[in-house]
Amino acid sequence: MGKVYIVGAGPGDPELLTLKAYRILKEADVILYDRLINDEILNLRKTGCKLIYVGKEDGKHTIPQEEINKLLLFYAKIYKTVVRLKGGDPFIFGRGGEEALFLEQNGIPYELIPGISSFYAVPEYASIPLTFRGISSSFAVVTGHEMVGKSKYVDWKAFKDVDTLVVLMGVKNRQRIARELIEASRNPFEPVAFIEKGTTEEQKVILSTLYEVAENPPEVHPPAVMVVGRVVELHNLLKNFNETFKGVGFNGVIKNNPGGYSFNGKTL
Repeated sequence: MGKVYIVGAGPGDPELLTLKAYRILKEADVILYDRLINDEILNLRKTGCKLIYVGKEDGKHTIPQEEINKLLLFYAKIYKTVVRLKGGDPFIFGRGGEEALFLEQNGIPYELIPGISSFYAVPEYASIPLTFRGISSSFAVVTGHEMVGKSKYVDWKAFKDVDTLVVLMGVKNRQRIARELIEASRNPFEPVAFIEKGTTEEQKVILSTLYEVAENPPEVHPPAVMVVGRVVELHNLLKNFNETFKGVGFNGVIKNNPGGYSFNGKTL
């Protein structure tokens, strides 16, 4: 009987992979990987390692979760080291907990290897801190992808007083999310940032406001992280990282508000 490693691959930049994840990937006999895993990370595998794509796009699984579970069970009985490779962190909207529970219930040895999550790493690469003294002392992370028929939906009213709100997988529903937040009494002129393909050379930042997203949503392409709150105003003040970091393309900053933005009276 082999062992399954549920591994977080981080937000995209291969250099953000943890040392432990790096070591296990080098030892893997088979890797079952999700969509958006950087090819440079997959290329760390040893010669003869089997690659199996089990990702999803637009909410549609190439392979249903139940089948992925069966594959983990099948390969654990054949190989010594089985890696289930997930973007970001496996326990943050990644179904890593479900897979760990399945392995536990079936008596399969497993280990969890955390990864850097996009919810904080991507805003950071866009020079947007989730907390900032005097501006944001709280933040929340929520999924923006809600399947039809779910028994429980996101209660957007619960986030009306959170200083900084991070929405993952919310591009498709961005207009509805903005309208729900405004209806929940968030400031309609609160700044919003969408960071596309964060931590990669194709990163792009789109700046807007809740009102603009609700009425005339900017063009945004997934994968993208949505950040709502005054901390977005810091993006244009923390310019040194934006301009000097060579591993990320920050040229694509788009303002959806022709009037600009202000921070402590300073127009950005």
